[in-house]
Amino acid sequence: MTQQTVYVPEVYQGQFGEFTITGGDRTGVIIYRSALMVAALSFAIGSALVLLENHPDFHLLTPLYASFSLALGVSLLTIHIYMAFLHRLLQVFWVIGSITAVILAFSSSTPLAVTVYTQPLTLLGVGFTFVALTGIYFKEAFCFNRFETKILTPIVPVLLLGHLLGVLPTQGEQVLLGLWAILFVVFALRKVVQEIPADIGDKSVFAYLKAQRSVKV
Repeated sequence: MTQQTVYVPEVYQGQFGEFTITGGDRTGVIIYRSALMVAALSFAIGSALVLLENHPDFHLLTPLYASFSLALGVSLLTIHIYMAFLHRLLQVFWVIGSITAVILAFSSSTPLAVTVYTQPLTLLGVGFTFVALTGIYFKEAFCFNRFETKILTPIVPVLLLGHLLGVLPTQGEQVLLGLWAILFVVFALRKVVQEIPADIGDKSVFAYLKAQRSVKV
């Protein structure tokens, strides 16, 4: 007979009391990190097609962007952020950016990437997706002091706002895009080997904040 391994929740001492990390908590972190990896690889492949191909097939970028955006949405559902308002705000930003991208993809006669690049004002809608992504970078930089997210946090707004305002030369945009893609993959890879409890955080803080909100209501 084979013996089944029973997972025993681990008990930790938090700021507001003891808490346990369950198998469900660990599964959520794995989903979060897997989604980040899919988003990073989709973004990196799309960036490589643009930067390395002389005549890239821009139609290929639309499904890659869809993969990136959907994976980002999953990561925003499963990420642990103490401030519930900020968490919901990042999700709202993702929704706004995603809806805008879908509308542009179906209403424009050119591929989505071409539409956004040649019509920078579309970033006022699609760009919200990248605001949400920057929120993840900032959270990871603040919580874990990661060098790559410290660089990614300013790169994204500099590149997008620079293109929107037309102040960046093409070569400068290419350098920033390439650096973004590389560091995004580095970030996702480093998350794979990080201890899982670190991404769960102090659950006693979540419980305390939830109780505070209930009292106010």
